[in-house]
This record gives sequence, C-alpha cells and structure tokens, in this order.
Amino acid sequence: MNSHMRKHAFLLTSLLLLVYLLPAQQKEFSFNQVFRDAAPKALQALPNIQGWADEEHYIEYRKDDRGVLKKMLVDARTGQAAVWTKDSLVTPEPPAQVSAEKNPTPSPDGRWTAFTRGNDLYAREKATGKEIRLSSDGSDNVYNGYAAWVYYEEILGRASHYRAFWWSPDSRHLAFMHFDESGVPVFPIYNSEGHQGYLEKQHYPKAGDPNPQVRIGITSVDSPRTVWADFNQQDDQYFGTPVWTPDGTALWVQWMPRLQNHLTIYSVNPNSGIKKDLYDERQKTWITLADGGSRISFLNGGKQFILQSDRSGWQHLYLYNADGSLVNAITTGNFSCDLSEVDEKTRTVYFRARKENSARFDLYKISLDGKGLTRLTFGEYTHDGISISPGRKYFITTYSNLSTPPKMALVDTRGRIIRELGDSRSAEFNNYLWAKTELVRVKSQDGLFDLPMTITYPLHFDPSRKYPVLISIYGGPNAGTVYDRFNRSLSQQWWASEGLIQVSMDNRSSGHFGKAGMDYIYRQMGKYEIEDYMSCGRWLRSQPFVDSTRICITGGSFGGYMTCMALTYGADVFPFGMANSSVTDWSLYDTHYTERFMGTPKDNPEGYRITSPQNYVSKYHGLIRIVHGNMDDNVHMQNSIQLINKLEDLDKHFEFMIYPGERHGWGGLKRVHSGNESNKFIYDHLLQKPMPELFWLK
Repeated sequence: MNSHMRKHAFLLTSLLLLVYLLPAQQKEFSFNQVFRDAAPKALQALPNIQGWADEEHYIEYRKDDRGVLKKMLVDARTGQAAVWTKDSLVTPEPPAQVSAEKNPTPSPDGRWTAFTRGNDLYAREKATGKEIRLSSDGSDNVYNGYAAWVYYEEILGRASHYRAFWWSPDSRHLAFMHFDESGVPVFPIYNSEGHQGYLEKQHYPKAGDPNPQVRIGITSVDSPRTVWADFNQQDDQYFGTPVWTPDGTALWVQWMPRLQNHLTIYSVNPNSGIKKDLYDERQKTWITLADGGSRISFLNGGKQFILQSDRSGWQHLYLYNADGSLVNAITTGNFSCDLSEVDEKTRTVYFRARKENSARFDLYKISLDGKGLTRLTFGEYTHDGISISPGRKYFITTYSNLSTPPKMALVDTRGRIIRELGDSRSAEFNNYLWAKTELVRVKSQDGLFDLPMTITYPLHFDPSRKYPVLISIYGGPNAGTVYDRFNRSLSQQWWASEGLIQVSMDNRSSGHFGKAGMDYIYRQMGKYEIEDYMSCGRWLRSQPFVDSTRICITGGSFGGYMTCMALTYGADVFPFGMANSSVTDWSLYDTHYTERFMGTPKDNPEGYRITSPQNYVSKYHGLIRIVHGNMDDNVHMQNSIQLINKLEDLDKHFEFMIYPGERHGWGGLKRVHSGNESNKFIYDHLLQKPMPELFWLK
C-alpha cells in the first residue's frame, strides 16, 4: 500500500472512529410516541414496591417471562428475590358488583363484618353468617354509618367512600355518625337521558344553608343498643373523624362550631356517652377539620399522643399527655411537617417537611423532646413515596427534581444510601431532546412573598423570539402545584417542540408559606390569589421572549374559578383562558368548604361580592372557553350558567362546551373530545396554526 492510500485509510478509520464515539443525534418525540404510547420509550417504570414484609425484606410485584404478575420477597440489602410462596400469584380483582351492602369492613379480630344497607348499620358474624341490625331509622333523609354528601366531600374525604363507622381496636364497639338531612335543601340535577329525562335530587347545603344534623353513636355487637355521645344534635356544629384510644376504652371526638375557628377534642365514654374535653384550640381565621384522623397519634399505649396543629402559622408536631397537658413542642420553625412514623423504643419521630426548599419534600428525624433534628434524605431533590421499614432501620424513597427523572433508593435511617433500586431513565433516554424546565420566584405586588413558578421552555429556544404561554393553575388553599419534581408526561415535550412556553405558578395560600400565608385569604378567598397570579403574569409579560398577546391560563374546579377571575378581574393581564368545572360565585358552593374561608353570605356580603368573577364581567375583553359536565354534583353547572348569563347580557363573545351526563370530570370518549377541543384552542389562539389531523384520528 502506497503512502497516499495509507493516508486515505487512516483518515477513513479516524472518521469512522469519530462517528462511533460521538453520541447519536438527539431527536424530538413523535406524535405517536406522545399520544399513542408508541415505542421506543425514553422512560421506564420504577420497581413496583408495596411495603415491607419485615425489617430486612420488602414486597415487590414483578412479571415473570410469561407476563404473570407475582409477589416477590426481596432482600433489602442484596436485592436477592424469591417468590412469596403464600400468595405468589396475583389474581385480578373480580368486577365490582352492584350490592345493597355498602363499605363492608371487618372487625380487627376478624369475627365480624360491619356494613350499611338502606342507610342503616349492620354487622355479620363471619363464622355463622348471623346478621345483627344496629340501627333502625334509616330513610331517604336519615343515614346511619353512611355519610351525608358534605361530610363525604369535605370532612371524611373521598377515600372514605361515604363510610362513617369505625370499629374499636378490641372489636367490641362500633362508633358511627347519624345524619338527618331533612332540613338540608335539595338541589335538582338534570339528566337528559331517555324521552323525558329526569331530575336527580341531591341534598346539598350551599353557603348559608342549613347543614345536616349529626349525632355520634356508639353500639356493640354484644349489646346492640346505641349510646349517644353527649352533644346537642340541634347545635350548628361539625364533627371530624373520631379516633378510638388503643385500648378501646374511649372514643376521641373532634368538634367545631359552624364558624370553624374553634377546635375541641373530647374523650367520650362508650358506655355512657359522657364527654370530657382534652384539648382546646382557637384561631383568628380557621382550623382545618378534614384531616382523616391524622391529627392525633397515640403513644405508650395511649398514655401520650402527638398532635398536629398549624396554630403557630406553620403545621407542627406537639407532644401531649393523655389528660391533655402539653409536654413540649416537637418541631418548630418556618416550615410545615407531617408525621410519618414514631419509634417509641428510641423516642424518635420521623416526619416529612418542606424545610430546605418549599418546593421540595424531605424526610427528617427528631427526638420526642424536640432535640436532634436531622435530615435523612439527600441532594437537591423532592422525595416522594417514602416507606419506612417496621423497625425503622431503612426507608425507601423515590426522588427527582425538575431535570432529573425519578430514581428509587434504599437508605438507612442515618441517611446513608445502601442501594439504588431503580432508575426511570431507559436506554433510550439520552437519544431524545428534553425541554428545559426551571423554577423561578416572582415578588408579589405587596412585596411580601416570593411566589414560586416553573417555566418549561420550547425546544431550540431562541431568546430573541416571542413565544406564546400556557399557564396551568389550581390555586386552592394549601393545594400548591409548583414542586421541584420531574414531569413524566410526554405531552409537555410535545408542546415544547411546538414552540409553547408552559408555566405553573402558586399563590401565597398554596402551602409554600404555611398557614400564615393562607390566613391572608380569610373572608376574601380569591382576591389575593388572583392578584398574586397577576404579579406572575406581569412578570411573564415583561420578559422579551414572551408574546403578551398570546397568554392563556387554564385550570379545573378551583383552577376553573381562578381562570374565570383571571379573564375578568385580571383581564388586562390574561387574554385567553380555559375554565373547567368552575365555581363562579362562592355562595353557590357548599357550606363546610366555603364558610371555612369566607363565613356566610349573610355575615360577609362584601367578601362574596368582591370574589365573584360574575361581578367583573364588564372588564372581560379576551376569550374564555367554559366547560362543564351537566350532572356535576360537586360544582354545579349552575355556576357556569350564571356566568354565561352575565356574559350574554353584556354581549361578550365566549365559548361554551357541555358534557351531558358527566360529573366533576369525565373519562372515556368525552375525555378524548375534551382534550382535543382544548388542544384546538391552543393551536388556534396561541400557536396560531392548524391543529395536526393526527389528533382527530382514533
């Protein structure tokens, strides 16, 4: 080979080596990959870990080579796994059956199953099938052990599935709530099906209306006679989720007046109904009752308890004796925390908090006496799904931040990483372009708060160009949406490739600033929130890369309410909006939620007036898309209808979409249609180009 040929061979070899060493050119996600779930996948599932079997082993569900889901016992430190022999095969759940029996719940000893039927409470003995009726006055207006709607939605929580009865730990007693809705107004919900259609009648107390009358009853399968706790049923009051003491000798009941600014915890004798007050708390604004029973955690067999309270302006943990005397504050400072676990042997408390950064969650430990606060989680991440082993030797955490996809790790409770358990990055991850997301903070108009906001920039971002902006919000009290957490949704990547800036932002009541920040909204819920959003909106409009004529804000439920406020009260900042299932006047929403923050329309007429978007329709000059399910039993479509009426009377142009038969949200074909209509709104008014036909293809 001559020198000329050797030179060419060397150059060719060098070029091939260079090509081999260079990373593959990154590409954008295709429509099918984003919206049709087409391979290849850039992200993969993390291990499906479902708790601990013992101190050294956790439970993980895995599919075998045939695709059969099996329950595995995994050695935490080594990762060695074996099939859980007791019930290794995971069989699919049978389809739900329509049954007159509601919420069947076994007693702690497994002998009995309690349930409601026909709005009465029953118990059935497992061994014999013997059935005992524990109440007898159930009717269309009276419920025993089955919650009235306002209690289900606002106090006991949706996870209760309307269950309002609780076994004592010794399986001897059942506590239950008795509701009488005779005096609660009935709201008609129209169903358009069939030839005539029909009305669904719902007991729904709107702000200022009579509430259901409630009693706390205690009965027993040994002696099915009801003992009523010593409260006056006629009082305008609320009861939180009751809690049995560990030995079952007393039922602790959380009580509030209708104004919701005064909490008393009573110990009730299950044999006599006599009550004794243990704890009393008052605040100038409100106290949140809907805690699912997590406010109280017993220690030392019931001799002490940990109480969660935000009375200082931040939610903290306090140690009390069983007689209600305070021992000491466990946590203090300008952060809020939630109790995770207590190791009574070492007198160590484990809790989650947003202490280092209000947009991140971490796990901490501290002594019961309030000393030795230690952060156990690591890095600049938010830590989710934390599961602590039974002996508090380890915990499993899933962690991520805005730029790092979720990972899972086994950590000891001294904070040392023992083993990485999973990474959601697949082998394909680096082959794709990912939009940059950053967290910024914007000063509120009154200068008191640095409001958190995430911005996802378009791919191939050019700061000399002007881009449209889509802002997604919720806005409700203690319900923030801005976190330093990776967004796995590939739809975010699609919109980034289409040239859309995507924004999420939180206001002062979102939880980032504790109860102290929430207190600003008292008796004027919506005013400070929209003004905070307007501060963020003005900041966006001031950026040279933002097209201020193409900014859209969107949200559902409270987020729909905020969107309606943005397009009316904040019309000079927000030209476009998509409002879903929106409250448009707080007098149209339920008593317990609304009055907690607003009082009643009678005692706070000005507060209700200044927070209703219906009263700012004259300022509206953009374009709003209003969407509602006509059978929404949470935020009634009445809200949207009344706003539409004002818009029409002032000859304002708007869009309206109704979803027949749908409630507070929808799925199936209606969900597909709703999504495509929202996408079309974005293409028409923000991107200003035709929506790809692929969206319409099934």
